[in-house]
Amino acid sequence: MITSHQLLNRMHMFKNYLSVAWRNLVKNKVPSILNISGLAIGLAVALLIGLWAWDELTYNQSHSNHSRVAQVMQHQTFGGITQTSPAIPIPLKNELMKGYGQNFKYLALSSWFNDLLISKGDKHLTRKGLFMEEQGPEILALNMIQGSRQSLNNPSSILISQSLKKALFGEQNAMGETLKLNNNQLLQITGIYEDLPFNTTFRQLDMVIPWQAYLIDEPWVKNSQNEWGNNSFQMFAQIADNADINKVSAHIQNAKLKNIPEDEKAFKPLIFLHGMDKWHLYSNFKEGINTGGRIQTVWLFTIIGVFVLLLACINFMNLSTARSEKRSKEIGIRKAVGSQRGQLVAQFLIESLLITAFATLLAVALVVLTLPAFNQVADKQIHLPWGLPVFWLALLATAIVTGLIAGSYPALYLSSFQPVKILKGVFKAGRYAAMPRKVLVVLQFTVSVILITGTIIVFRQIQYAKNRPIGYTRAGLVTFSMASNDLMPHMQALSNELQKSGAISYISTANSPVTSLHSNTSGIEWEGKPPGFTADIGVVRVSHDYGKTVGWQFKEGRDFSLEMPTDSNAVIINEAAAAYMHLPAPITGKTIRWGDRTLSIIGVARNIVMQSPYDPVKQTIFAIGSQPGYFMNLRLNNNMPVRQALAITEQILKKYAPSMPFNYTYADEDFASKFGSEERIGKLAGFFALLAIFISCLGLFGMAAFMAEQRIREIGVRKVLGASVFQLWHLLSRDFMFLILIALLIATPIAWYGMHTWLNNFQYRTSLSWWIFFLAGAIALLLTLITVSIQSVKAAMANPVKSLKTE
Repeated sequence: MITSHQLLNRMHMFKNYLSVAWRNLVKNKVPSILNISGLAIGLAVALLIGLWAWDELTYNQSHSNHSRVAQVMQHQTFGGITQTSPAIPIPLKNELMKGYGQNFKYLALSSWFNDLLISKGDKHLTRKGLFMEEQGPEILALNMIQGSRQSLNNPSSILISQSLKKALFGEQNAMGETLKLNNNQLLQITGIYEDLPFNTTFRQLDMVIPWQAYLIDEPWVKNSQNEWGNNSFQMFAQIADNADINKVSAHIQNAKLKNIPEDEKAFKPLIFLHGMDKWHLYSNFKEGINTGGRIQTVWLFTIIGVFVLLLACINFMNLSTARSEKRSKEIGIRKAVGSQRGQLVAQFLIESLLITAFATLLAVALVVLTLPAFNQVADKQIHLPWGLPVFWLALLATAIVTGLIAGSYPALYLSSFQPVKILKGVFKAGRYAAMPRKVLVVLQFTVSVILITGTIIVFRQIQYAKNRPIGYTRAGLVTFSMASNDLMPHMQALSNELQKSGAISYISTANSPVTSLHSNTSGIEWEGKPPGFTADIGVVRVSHDYGKTVGWQFKEGRDFSLEMPTDSNAVIINEAAAAYMHLPAPITGKTIRWGDRTLSIIGVARNIVMQSPYDPVKQTIFAIGSQPGYFMNLRLNNNMPVRQALAITEQILKKYAPSMPFNYTYADEDFASKFGSEERIGKLAGFFALLAIFISCLGLFGMAAFMAEQRIREIGVRKVLGASVFQLWHLLSRDFMFLILIALLIATPIAWYGMHTWLNNFQYRTSLSWWIFFLAGAIALLLTLITVSIQSVKAAMANPVKSLKTE
């Protein structure tokens, strides 16, 4: 039991520790500033990455029932390759309810996210929305401000977000008001829900519309209600309270297989549940097996954060142990008057914790300043959770652990000095005393070089894919999503007027934008097709001028022509489709069978990159659509300023569809957006690499300054004896350069293995050239040279009289 007297003594001792720590901090200003700066940057990086990782790990958890919600998905086999998709047929819903209903609390069919035209009076807005069955809002656990989730059972109802309500009605009451959807349906507002947070799959959801309205808006959907082969829809589920999601998933796997015709069973469809908690982090599948996804990025940046913080701790260790001789007398005296080693360890750890406390305050300030820019680069809306106790506890724990790690080695090392040698004046650090510091410097730069190499390779991969031939002309190509059918009856008149105005060169429509592929089929037969082969071919239905508008090129044959009436029974295939079908040349004139129609191949187009720029181009056929598609492509006139051409185009469009907003996108911007994820990884990795090398250089700066100070008399003697500045610079720099070269030898194979593994995620990828590793090493060497040279040249140019006058 501790007595009051012992407690008082301990309090006095702790006060003394703080006092000594503060004096050392103030007395040694440069090392203190270097330590605080390095630790602050390391802690700031760790804090930023921690906030980012927490945002990723809690993705979709704003839905209160997230652990019991899943998306119904399926594996299918095409040509021996198993593919995974969230697209399912409508009849699957009734089969799950009939045969497995006890496993589900809610089931709801859903459309995909659509750009929908919503109107109130003279206000016309295009917003993202979903057509969902009535249990959809329950599955999403929408937080209702007014109205009820259950109100979606009324086919003429609509639920809208708070932001859409404000855009349409301002501060006025909106409940019960009527909105017009796509200029053809009147829907009554029966509920207003809170905007969904940024870190959820449904963050763009501004309206939820009854499924029955979808059947009215899109007749083809009504015709698909009994078609097991039409995989054009989504379905979400909330499992029963007493059910296990994995067991339910295994139980329903044959729900589709046992209901499809015998000739379709070759596709081996297997139904499964993909839990909401895995949508964001575990979205990748290969051969029917989940291979992860963004979780690898989370782990990558978490490891980077730990290493950057470790680099800052290494700086502290190096600078503290390097100055050991400066504090040897203090330690000797303390031991001589009775201080125990444990007390000295406590003294040095308190110094470390004091420095870490200042560094933590500075780190929080740095995070506050950099968070807006970080959010922009990372595509996040992260905020410091000031009011969350867990945040403060995590920050405090990180600071304490950092302080203990940073101070542990110096405390153990300094407290081990023998007082007899110190007080006799014969203390000298052993020949191997600097070895741990050298090892730590090597570790620092090994991490820095790996980060630099990784950043270079990430951006090289992005640039490699950007420079890939895409098969069409992006410049001047604009895509316009038609949210309603208003323009459909006027397409020919619209085309004539737009071209007559000189604003555009060509206009066309398609059922997919040129930067995406929305449809595929397995129902195509051709001569030479292997028996039992399950095909998977992309389909784009286009108008006649599609090719002229996008600017595709032909390998063989011709484009569609309005002057050829037979083109309604013709198709154009891409090079990938010709190779997929193993069609011998010449291909033009050959036929394919699609359902009950025989279609003639009139041309082979060069491959167009419509999907991921990192994957092979999918085998695709282009056919004339029986009606205009939902996407309008416009080729702007090169002889007219873009702004003027777009203004004229919008004016003419308003003439035929006054309520339709002209929400266009540039094809080159759509294509660039496909690199968003990799570019964010590259920018963040580059940012952290820059900070890592900066922290490492801070340590080198301090170490070089100390070594120059230790050898100041030696430098003076050498200079008096005729040594040049270059010779003195070489003397002080060579040890550091040798350590960096060792770091390069260690970092290169590690970086090669890591980036080789990362590049294997892409089928279309760059090579790992030797110059990348050389460049990363050269950058590290150059920065080291600059950092060390600042101190080396300063010491070499000092007046030797000052350093030798006491001798």
